[in-house]
Amino acid sequence: MDAPETPRFKIPVSVLVVIHTPDLQVLLIERNGWPGFWQSVTGSLDHQDEPLAEAAVREVREETGIDAAKYPLRDWNIRNRFEIFVKRRGRYAPGVTHNTEHVFGLTVPEALPVSLAPEEHLRYQWLPWREAAANCVSWSNRDAILRLPRMTAVTG
Repeated sequence: MDAPETPRFKIPVSVLVVIHTPDLQVLLIERNGWPGFWQSVTGSLDHQDEPLAEAAVREVREETGIDAAKYPLRDWNIRNRFEIFVKRRGRYAPGVTHNTEHVFGLTVPEALPVSLAPEEHLRYQWLPWREAAANCVSWSNRDAILRLPRMTAVTG
């Protein structure tokens, strides 16, 4: 008789990838099962030793269909620690209440078409950076987008 499979919990380490154009249009995607929750690409590491940049490239591909390996991806060296939403904690090991998020920026040449993962997201939109920041529910996502002009050395 086979042993029961051990439940696989999410790792409380994630990446946040702000995808933007040179003129600071930002891609936001709306979470499935949470209408009105707009966000940048985000996701947990698949395994403890997965390099952060590889996780960022993987998450962008899984959630948008964009091949992030074709474009400049920068680690912004920003780490956010936050409490995991109570409605999402069941996906983590018992007792896990906080996540550490690593922020990246991905510059694409223009507002690209997106192929959403329907089990994760409903819609997408490209917005000017200030408007994108205002539409984010997550404080860490909003703050990352508000840093975009400094991180890209563009003003406006």
